[in-house]
Amino acid sequence: MFNQKPNTMKAQVILFLIVMSMYGCQERETQVPVDTQKESEELMAISREWSKAAATKDVDKIVSYWADDAVLMTPGEPVYTGKEALREMVNNGFSNPGFTISWEPVSANVSASGDMAYILEKTKVTWADSLGNQHLENSNTVTIWRKGADGVWKAVVDISADLPA
Repeated sequence: MFNQKPNTMKAQVILFLIVMSMYGCQERETQVPVDTQKESEELMAISREWSKAAATKDVDKIVSYWADDAVLMTPGEPVYTGKEALREMVNNGFSNPGFTISWEPVSANVSASGDMAYILEKTKVTWADSLGNQHLENSNTVTIWRKGADGVWKAVVDISADLPA
């Protein structure tokens, strides 16, 4: 490069400056502002749909709301990671004849970029012990959601904390 003639270097500098100025003049792709309120309402509706799906005990439908890499953390249980582990956990839950789960979203918060969010929920779980006694557990839950390139929200992390009896 340093052995080039001055006119060649001058031409390269001019070409570089032209290319850079053209780049600077290009219309930048602008991001459409995200209506976080609308997205929050949509997510709360999705959460309610998911809770209704849980009442049907349709395992495929229930698992479809989680992302492939989703994680579930609940007190006294192992951490479940991935759809297959979650599917097995759901199947095991429904093998208990007294098992039910439902939740109601309390609030949702969507990121300014519109691709991540969390929902705070109140969750109720019932189950029967080995003697047939029914138990009720109330918990606070945080569900973190990610919006995919396809525009579909999927739950990526569920964390529950038991409420005092």
